[in-house]
Amino acid sequence: MRLVAATLYALRIPFVESFSHSAAERRWSDSVVVRVRDDAGTEGYGEGTARSYVTGETVEMMLAHLADELWPRVADRELPAVDDLDAIGKFLPETELDGVIAPHASRAALELAVLDCALRRAGRPLASVLPPRRNRVTYSGVITGGPVARAVQLARQMRTIGLTAIKLKVGSDDDVARVTAVREALGPEASLRLDVNGAWSFDRAVEVLNAVAHLGIAAVEQPLPRGAIRELAGLRHATTIPIMVDESLVTRSDADELIAAGAADLFNVRISKCGGLAPSLAIASAAIAAGLGVQVGSQVGETAILSAAGRHLAAALPAVAFVEGSFGTLLLAEDVSIESVRFGHRGRGRARAHGGGMTCEGCCDTRSRPGSGSITGPSRRRPAIRKTRRPEFSSDSFAPARIPCSVANTGSRRSDRPPSMRGECRSETTRRSGRTSVGSCAVSREC
Repeated sequence: MRLVAATLYALRIPFVESFSHSAAERRWSDSVVVRVRDDAGTEGYGEGTARSYVTGETVEMMLAHLADELWPRVADRELPAVDDLDAIGKFLPETELDGVIAPHASRAALELAVLDCALRRAGRPLASVLPPRRNRVTYSGVITGGPVARAVQLARQMRTIGLTAIKLKVGSDDDVARVTAVREALGPEASLRLDVNGAWSFDRAVEVLNAVAHLGIAAVEQPLPRGAIRELAGLRHATTIPIMVDESLVTRSDADELIAAGAADLFNVRISKCGGLAPSLAIASAAIAAGLGVQVGSQVGETAILSAAGRHLAAALPAVAFVEGSFGTLLLAEDVSIESVRFGHRGRGRARAHGGGMTCEGCCDTRSRPGSGSITGPSRRRPAIRKTRRPEFSSDSFAPARIPCSVANTGSRRSDRPPSMRGECRSETTRRSGRTSVGSCAVSREC
């Protein structure tokens, strides 16, 4: 099995409403979707989310790094047998990118696509290399930044739909009033944790955490900026609230340093941030071995591709404190899969897999036909790169920018496939307010 072609899709999907926290405000999600094809026509899909305040990557950086660095190193190479996640992890190169912490969103997108392709060709589900320990996972709700009144309204809505674990974005002057009001709206039974996104100083962290400690806070996520490892260790001794790290935890070396310093009680492991499923599993396993808790987190605005992969990871870990993601069209104006992978009532999502590739039973159609799309490109040692403006709507698609998400294992109707890349070469991407835009880049090496 050799990889012969890849296509990169830059997606900008509007949110139902803006999402804000102390580090950024977002009205849309910027994701890069990778489609790979092998010499037998089998395809696989992966996704990475560009967040400059997490890994340092932008969409433009991801597209360039995937096309110029990652893809040339895997094209035409024989894929190993997929006996475990490490096989794919070792197949992918370790790369660096100037100006970023780590090009992990790029790597995650390619890893998921290659893994999906290999599993689909073998007719095996992801569960064959990542066996689930539970049939269902329970997701948390997330309350965005903004006015206290809006936070209270969201808390009541989440309580109504049965969510029992809530994360509240904080990091402003009204933090104590905000936490107090949300706790009152949720009631005493709900699990409430805080996410600061590194906005506090050490003194501010001690002040706020001591003021809200009586409210039963389950954890505080990233209270201090990345790099403040010694201060995080000190904060653990200054408060009774468990400390979770997120932005401080991007690489495996970050994990080892945080564990050695005693700087955290929990790790927030996110697939796009950590570089894929294999690195995420390794980091989570190291945390559990060290006696730390693990949250399987998500980047805000992930599509069904990362949502499905995250659900598999959460189901496979021996212990998981919290799970985030799978918001689907609760947050996105639309998703890329034909079938929804959004969590249901009480935040529940099924995890048992069947079929080939990365599928989630009960949420995704598992029918597929490998190799029904066509990608063109000249036969050269260096891959041909073509950037083109892709139509936002297919004439008979249910929704705009609908991509046949093989990770979620949707049906592969011909009309759902991206069009052939033949034609005029352009460098444009669509940018229209309130509409999903898609830019695509074909990277092919034909045999």
